[in-house]
Amino acid sequence: MKGIKAFSLLLLALSTLVLDAQDTNQQDGDPQNQQQNRQQPQPSQNATEEEGPRNFWQVSLPGGHYMVGLNRIASVSMHEYLLDGTLVVNEVTVDAGGRGLARFYHITPTTGTSQPAAVRLLDRGKEFIDRAARRGGLETHNMAQKNYPATTHAGTVEYRVHDLRDLDALYNSLQQAWESGSGRKLTIR
Repeated sequence: MKGIKAFSLLLLALSTLVLDAQDTNQQDGDPQNQQQNRQQPQPSQNATEEEGPRNFWQVSLPGGHYMVGLNRIASVSMHEYLLDGTLVVNEVTVDAGGRGLARFYHITPTTGTSQPAAVRLLDRGKEFIDRAARRGGLETHNMAQKNYPATTHAGTVEYRVHDLRDLDALYNSLQQAWESGSGRKLTIR
């Protein structure tokens, strides 16, 4: 049982690297280009926004749904940090004053996987995980990733966003709804 669990965790880690490498390639390469893209905002092709329920902000993502009363929001933040020296995390946090802190994040590896053998290994691991996920009816690539107990926090709701531009769209929608007091609904495909 322990061997299967360790193997599953290894494959999950490998799939994360593959998906993140693909995300990076789709977003014009390295994190420096992403930082330049953040300075010159480009619209997200995956995000659509519309008027939402009065006094509420909500977002629907492939990994779930989140809704908060605008009058409950205590703070919103967007920040970037280095995780374990290997991943750059861009994160939007919504503090609604209760136990449910919402985190929306995008992950980028700090080093590319340009080695052909490594890429093949990662692709093989991703294929294996995708097949297992399809059999189980799960979309693991859309799920937030946690390592128990290190990243499992009581009262924290987490969502993973695959395109950094979608995270920007999310923050902008949230900020505008909160500042104006007008309900908004954001959908990210």
